[in-house]
Amino acid sequence: MKSIQLLSGLLIAGLLASCSSVPYAQRQSQRQADYAAAAGAPVRSFHFFSPMYSWEALSNQQLAVYSRPNQAWLLDVDGCPNLTFANVIGLTSSVHEVSVRFDRVLTGRDNFPCTITQIRPIDVSHLRAAQKAQRKIDEQPRAAPASGQ
Repeated sequence: MKSIQLLSGLLIAGLLASCSSVPYAQRQSQRQADYAAAAGAPVRSFHFFSPMYSWEALSNQQLAVYSRPNQAWLLDVDGCPNLTFANVIGLTSSVHEVSVRFDRVLTGRDNFPCTITQIRPIDVSHLRAAQKAQRKIDEQPRAAPASGQ
């Protein structure tokens, strides 16, 4: 009896997890598209003074790094196995300069190094405008109930 309950619980948990992953995948795909649309042409490097303001993993190959509230960079990396699950990251730099193919993103406690393969500046105002437009709600008044009800 216990094994049937356990099996049923695992089956339900698996079904719920698979259902909830579809919206997450769609949201993640939309975030990647928003960042790509707001990103400019590739650059060789950018100035970086710690501490880092913020960051967001978009996949295991891409992340956004905010050096200031209104200054962000889209970094492509050579595959960071647990980037989307990392709680903390670090960036290597030389004299406060982060450079393509030379510097790395360090993930988690183990500081797994992921080489930066591309850097693109992000137009943060463009990104915020796109995000604001997605949050817009179209309102329509509810139809009046038919008389006699």
